[in-house]
Amino acid sequence: MSVTEKLRAYVLDTYLFTSDQNALGNDDSFLDKGIIDSTGILELVMFLEEQFGVKVDDAELLPENFDSINRLAQFVARKTGQASG
Repeated sequence: MSVTEKLRAYVLDTYLFTSDQNALGNDDSFLDKGIIDSTGILELVMFLEEQFGVKVDDAELLPENFDSINRLAQFVARKTGQASG
């Protein structure tokens, strides 16, 4: 399973309580759609650290890194030195 697929499955299951792949596009904004709040971001950070072995610094908690599936995948790719996907 790719990074994007793992992130997508986690967000759908944890925040939208569904496995319906059509419920969220990879570029849909978590903030604009009200999917993840500040507590949810902390849960997401813990997931990233546990699942992908990355350390997320406070300064990295920005919409540019955390506001969609694609942005998360790109963030993980940068942190792990791998191509996103």
